[in-house]
Amino acid sequence: MLYGTLYLIPAPLAEGPLSNALPQGTLAMIPRLRYYVVEELRTGRRYLSVAGLKGQLDEVCFFVLNEHTNPQEYDLMLQPLLEGKDMGLMSEAGLPAVADPGAALVALAHQKGIKVVPLVGPSSLMLALMASGLNGQSFAFAGYLPILPQERKATIRQLEKRSTQDNQTQILIETPYRNIPLFKTVLEVCAPQTLLCVAAKLTDPDAFIFTQTIDQWRHAPLPPIHKVPAVFALGRSQD
Repeated sequence: MLYGTLYLIPAPLAEGPLSNALPQGTLAMIPRLRYYVVEELRTGRRYLSVAGLKGQLDEVCFFVLNEHTNPQEYDLMLQPLLEGKDMGLMSEAGLPAVADPGAALVALAHQKGIKVVPLVGPSSLMLALMASGLNGQSFAFAGYLPILPQERKATIRQLEKRSTQDNQTQILIETPYRNIPLFKTVLEVCAPQTLLCVAAKLTDPDAFIFTQTIDQWRHAPLPPIHKVPAVFALGRSQD
């Protein structure tokens, strides 16, 4: 029997018409699928309803995959694919399997010989990098930093050193309610001349994207990043 295909379905980063963030090819695929792995059931159902499945959600089989999911459940999630049915994997926002628990399911799909197809959509990381003015030729995604204060400070120092010595932009993210503490720690630890880009609410009309030195940030008001999705990037001047 031929296996089904696992489609990686991007989700918008902000409110507004889906056509503002997703191309027609991605939007056309969403109503075709009847099996979905989502990070949160309520928001997943709402997204699919707007994307063309309104009134048909009772026909959709949902699996929930987040940080609380037992890995032993992954095989069950892949069963429809092994039976020849196509399936969609979605994140809460942006691209699935990037800083997202869906990566583990994608890895298992490859192990089982299941075809994986990523669909086009917005990436907060790439949008922030594009708008930062930092080096887009060499960059690294550091993801979430350690929670313990001393480990976090040590990691930030390492990232800053790498960005300075190798001219490699370092991109990091945080849980939205920890954005301000992370921002303040970066200002505390980094050198005055280091550049920091803060990008929040990307693709939203009220998006905030600004790059300046640590010293300038220290003398500026707090950016509007409290409890909203944000991306941080460290780098050096490209002059």
